[in-house]
Amino acid sequence: MATESEGSIERIAGEIVICIKCRLSQTRKHAVPGEGSVSSKVMFVGEGPGEQEDAQGRPFVGAAGKLLTQLLQSINLRRQDVYITNVVKCRPPNNRPPRKDEAAACRPYLERQIAVIDPKVICPMGNSAIRAFMDSDKSVTELHGIPFEVESVTYFPMYHPAAALYTFSLRRVMEEDFRKLRALLDSMVS
Repeated sequence: MATESEGSIERIAGEIVICIKCRLSQTRKHAVPGEGSVSSKVMFVGEGPGEQEDAQGRPFVGAAGKLLTQLLQSINLRRQDVYITNVVKCRPPNNRPPRKDEAAACRPYLERQIAVIDPKVICPMGNSAIRAFMDSDKSVTELHGIPFEVESVTYFPMYHPAAALYTFSLRRVMEEDFRKLRALLDSMVS
């Protein structure tokens, strides 16, 4: 039997897959609602689906997703134990960053997902995701690995895993940020 949270997250996903609130719906193959544990204490939020995600209707399944899975495993987390979603739920053309109006159209879905999951830590990955949660012009370079709290939720900005695929030196930075995330999660339990 599905829990109320599972039912709620499924309802949100059902709305997302038929959404036509912005131009991204016109070019998508599949909307990508998100996936993972509805009882997760941590939620990862990317900017938007890429080509593989659009083809499969699942978040972070391409090369960046494989790296995310490895990084999670490095701190003893499994994909199925966390919740993974994006700011926008449909692929922007040519993997461009989501536009403000597109992010605004998807914002209610993201807010509802956060309300259902009720994570203790939200990890916005990349500049677009960070800006979805912060009113700041600071970049991921300035903010990564530094937690900040808003209304009893801790935000832990990170580089998007795709960045480490293009700039190999960022892999070590991301590994260190994931170790910091593990320590943060452990401190919340003790």
